[in-house]
Amino acid sequence: MRDIFEEMFKADPFDPMESARRNMRADLRKRFFESAAAEAGGGGFRVVLDGRPIRTPARRELAAPVQPLAQALAEEWNAQKEVINPAAMPLTRLANSIIDGVVDQIEAVAGEVVRYLGSDLVFYRADSPPGLTQIQDRRWDPVLAWARDELGARFVLAGGVTFVRQPEQAIEAARRAIPADPWRLGAVHSVMTLTGSSLLALALARGALAPQAVWAAAHADEDWNMAAWGQDAAAIERRAFRFGEFAAAAEVLRHLRGV
Repeated sequence: MRDIFEEMFKADPFDPMESARRNMRADLRKRFFESAAAEAGGGGFRVVLDGRPIRTPARRELAAPVQPLAQALAEEWNAQKEVINPAAMPLTRLANSIIDGVVDQIEAVAGEVVRYLGSDLVFYRADSPPGLTQIQDRRWDPVLAWARDELGARFVLAGGVTFVRQPEQAIEAARRAIPADPWRLGAVHSVMTLTGSSLLALALARGALAPQAVWAAAHADEDWNMAAWGQDAAAIERRAFRFGEFAAAAEVLRHLRGV
């Protein structure tokens, strides 16, 4: 079973999209188990196939800190029918990335989140046309207001794409909101990578913005362009796949909120 998991689930904790692309190219294996379940063990709640623990590519147990999250992982395995398709298992891929890559690199992963704060998506506003500026303001201003009021972080907005250095005090204030535990941190990093915004990821982790609002904010420009120029089938397909990755991270944060 070791070779199967190492081949199917090749994870890169710093690039969830590349990890997903590699998994999409993997040969699909026939389902080899009767049922998946969650049970106490592995320092929390582990996922088992016919009573046997699942191992990550680095040979660690696939285990979550809370039972509902482990159960969600088990349900993802049970949803595989004739074959096991890693591309359809975003929660398992994220869990593998967290267990194998984030647990031992907390500072490095947190550092990536801090670096995004220096050039966050929501800081850079279009000058025109009015329709685009309005959708940006409507979807991005709430997260800036949250950062200001709840974190004490006052960021500077910029017109166009010219880089603007953010105040160190603002970055430090937001940095203190970055989760220290690997599961929340891994989920925040995934959301940040998918949305281009550390602030949106942190607001989602704190429950300040709903997942739908975060996803809509991340696609303000794309939505305006599609409304103005029409939809692109390839872009819609890519977005749907990315949403699966996003939903998995949001599920991790939902299960761990308040724990």
